[in-house]
Amino acid sequence: MDQRVSFITLVVTDLGASRQFYVGGLGWEPVFDDPDEVLMFRVAEKVVLSLWTESGFVAEVGHAPARGGVPPITLSHNVATKQGVDTVLEQAAAAGATEVGEPVERDWGGYTGYFADPDGFRWEVAYNPGEIGQSVLP
Repeated sequence: MDQRVSFITLVVTDLGASRQFYVGGLGWEPVFDDPDEVLMFRVAEKVVLSLWTESGFVAEVGHAPARGGVPPITLSHNVATKQGVDTVLEQAAAAGATEVGEPVERDWGGYTGYFADPDGFRWEVAYNPGEIGQSVLP
C-alpha cells in the first residue's frame, strides 16, 4: 500500500451549517456539492476534505459515529508567518468559528492557535519554522 491519504472525511450533523461556515464564511470553493449528502473541497494536489452527513455515513459504514466531547482529531493549516496565524484565526472567528483560541508560542519553536468548526472539529493554525513545517507550504 502506498503511504498516502486521498480523502479525509468528517461526519457532520448539519451540512448546511458546515457549508455556510466553509463556503460562506471561509470562502472555500467546493469541488463537489450534493446538498443532501456531501460537500468536498480539494485541500491539496491529491487530497480531498469531505464533509459527510451522518445519515450517509451510517448507510455506508453501518454504525453511527461516536459523539460527545471533542472529536479526537485535529486538522492543521500551516502558514508562512506568525502574522498569518493571527489573520487566519481572525477569519475563522468572523466566519463563526467557535472556541477560537489565542495563538501562543510553542516550546518546539512554532506559533499556533486553534478554532472549532460547527461540529467541533479542531483546526490548528500553525506557523512551523522547522523543515517539516516549511515543506508543506504552497
